[in-house]
Amino acid sequence: MRSTAKKNGGKGSVAAGVVALAGNGNGARQAEADGAEVVSVDAMRARIERHLVSTLARHAGSATARDWWVATVLALRDTIHERLIRTQGVHNARNVRRVYYMSLEYLMGRMFGNNLLATGLLGTARDALAALGQDFDLVRESEVDMGLGNGGLGRLAACFMDSLATLDYPALGYGIYYEFGLFRQAFRNGHQEEHPDSWTLFGDPWEVVRPEYTQQVRLYGRVENVFDDRGNYRPSWVDTRTVLGVPHDIPIAGYGTGTVNLLRLWASKATEDFDLAAFNSGGYVEAVREKAVGETISKVLYPNDKTENGKELRLVQQYFFVACSLRDILRRHRRNSANSWDNFADKVAVQLNDTHPAIAVSELMRILIDEESMDWERAWAITTRTFAYTNHTLLPEALEKWGVPLFERVLPRHLQIIYEINERLMQVVELRWPGDNAKKRICSLIEENGGKSVRMANLAVVGSHAVNGVAELHTALLKRTLFPEFDALYPGKFRNKTNGITPRRWLLKCNPRLASLITARLGDGWARDLDQLRGLERFAGDRAFREEFMTVKRANKADLATVIAAECGVKVSPDALFDVQIKRLHEYKRQHLNLLHILALYRRLLQHPDLDIVPRVFLFAAKAAPGYDLAKNIIRAINLIGQRINADARINGKLKVVFLPNYRVSLAERIIPAADLSEQISTAGKEASGTGNMKLSLNGALTIGTLDGANVEIQEEVGPENIFIFGLTVDEVEALRAGGYNPWDYYHRDEELRAVIDWLGSDFFSPGEHGAFAALHGSLLRGGDPYMLLADFRAYCECQRRVDAAYRDRDAWARMAIINTARMGKFSSDRTIREYAQDIWRLDPVPVP
Repeated sequence: MRSTAKKNGGKGSVAAGVVALAGNGNGARQAEADGAEVVSVDAMRARIERHLVSTLARHAGSATARDWWVATVLALRDTIHERLIRTQGVHNARNVRRVYYMSLEYLMGRMFGNNLLATGLLGTARDALAALGQDFDLVRESEVDMGLGNGGLGRLAACFMDSLATLDYPALGYGIYYEFGLFRQAFRNGHQEEHPDSWTLFGDPWEVVRPEYTQQVRLYGRVENVFDDRGNYRPSWVDTRTVLGVPHDIPIAGYGTGTVNLLRLWASKATEDFDLAAFNSGGYVEAVREKAVGETISKVLYPNDKTENGKELRLVQQYFFVACSLRDILRRHRRNSANSWDNFADKVAVQLNDTHPAIAVSELMRILIDEESMDWERAWAITTRTFAYTNHTLLPEALEKWGVPLFERVLPRHLQIIYEINERLMQVVELRWPGDNAKKRICSLIEENGGKSVRMANLAVVGSHAVNGVAELHTALLKRTLFPEFDALYPGKFRNKTNGITPRRWLLKCNPRLASLITARLGDGWARDLDQLRGLERFAGDRAFREEFMTVKRANKADLATVIAAECGVKVSPDALFDVQIKRLHEYKRQHLNLLHILALYRRLLQHPDLDIVPRVFLFAAKAAPGYDLAKNIIRAINLIGQRINADARINGKLKVVFLPNYRVSLAERIIPAADLSEQISTAGKEASGTGNMKLSLNGALTIGTLDGANVEIQEEVGPENIFIFGLTVDEVEALRAGGYNPWDYYHRDEELRAVIDWLGSDFFSPGEHGAFAALHGSLLRGGDPYMLLADFRAYCECQRRVDAAYRDRDAWARMAIINTARMGKFSSDRTIREYAQDIWRLDPVPVP
């Protein structure tokens, strides 16, 4: 059925097939003659036709582009499912240790191109569709992005799933099968508008529903004390409401390997869908009420938690997927007769991706104590050996807390267990710091300031055997500022695992021109070993290669210019500097610092029309949480100011400002290959890591940024001469804040800064609507400028002057860009996953023949 994929270069390879994504299938067809999967074009054509008729019941003459896409997915899925069955057979026969990755988000994007590359069938599928009279590029555009995630947390989980399969690690991802994603973003008069992201409206051909593995989840109720059948006095969780969790499986194919792992997502269903008596008596709405309530749990990603109902739904969502997942893990463990509780932690490693699944600690304890009648010490030992926790934020306000009244109403038995964990924790703290009540307050799982709350991060730290940060700086700050007491209490528990990105998605697939250029010089092994990109350094001094590299960049920019014209109605030149900031809209990421610099440039051009600056396209893409009013005000400010600048003939097109709507993975795949400059300008000490910085740098963009998150390590890799660093360091931020930071001091001493802030506060950009940006303007001055934009403004402007000067020397810029691509090997998610496997999970690869 298949031959071994080539992993170490050479022309006949899977990676070479990426040229097909750029519209040239010749290299792909030659590659796949020797590639990973032996499926002929005729065989693929026959599969597609069979699925079109037998599965979809469509005639070729009336089939739509989406019909052809679904039929091709199903044809490809035949190969993937064969590998999946082989993978499961090997893993089950060997009773392997697995990692189970729990994450509330998986930002998968589109899977068609990725799976074609992973299986080595890209050129084959293209040729088969061509033989059927179909345009491959038109067919693949029928796919929509999966609405399973929002930002970096979910995209990291997706990259990790790719690397786990590619590296042959036994793994299973768990999450929620959201009917609607976060939202589909549109703009009206500059305002963000949120529309339903109905990604499942027409079904998803990648998924397989597994109703036989449905789990029951209990909620609400009360706890009463009863005697068990042995005469022991035990708490009993009674009068609960039950919902069902139905698994939807999405296969994750490894690249150039036989391994296919699973992403298992839980959809909620009511135990009673229909009340016939209510219906017969005319209560048509009441008849389906239970069904509606039950299915609400997996209805939408991140319901707005500004309301009490929204908070309750979020807590229920988190417990729902954790409870389903742990039940499923137990089922899988028990199906092998050699397994028991004695070896559970030897066979099961659970990674908690942020605090969303932290309730798993108390749920496993509940199962062990209440259902398995295990004593506390043994149950706690199993629990702490099983779980590990990844922290993703340094912002104290972003660490999840649930009010005790809410927690008690939804999960009364779990609250009792958390109180017991806390009581035992306080005894440990007392032994370490006798009589120190301040330390107890800090470490406690229960916060008591202004009402009691359950601290989920503290629960995750205490209930895990390992806690990791996601960048060297982030981990150091975790130990120094966020969890210093826990670091002292549990020496060695905190460790670093710098984030990474999959090079398959973020170079091989999204940038086929550059991928082909690299493969032509280095062979194709880099897609599985990103350190091989170091070989590009010897070409950085080659003028001809630099010219080829920049030709690729310009072609990508021309493609993006077409997207911008279609989406925003703005014409931009691919010869301008593309200055890109794409990420979640949040104050600490400081899109508004970028905006202040844009205003400064615009003002300089108005006052000095002949000012010689490099023409720039400032490109933004981001969603703001529906309840985050200030972030939404920043979006509107960028949009309205951009409209004014883009229409102002006085500046001769030297500045363009574009905000592309509905940021998502497939849009990022268009933007990232075209970027010249990558904006990573968060306040130092606020960004845990970042992965957009890695994606952009891998694709030859130069970074302008603060020494925050993974920027520190990117500078170490590429060298300070190939990156633009500015602004306050973490220590300087802390010192300035401790000394009493006053933004008015910067406002009064810097004439240009004062002018642009006043300009922003006027109605110049919103005629007839005074105070349109009052929230943004007020946050900078009266609000105290919590993220210190004003303190960093001048350094940022001066750094942007260096960018302008550097870009004028296109040959030198090309060399810097090549060095950035060449030195990104460290930031492969393959490296990250190997470190997790060796240091935290104690997991060995299991190749599937």
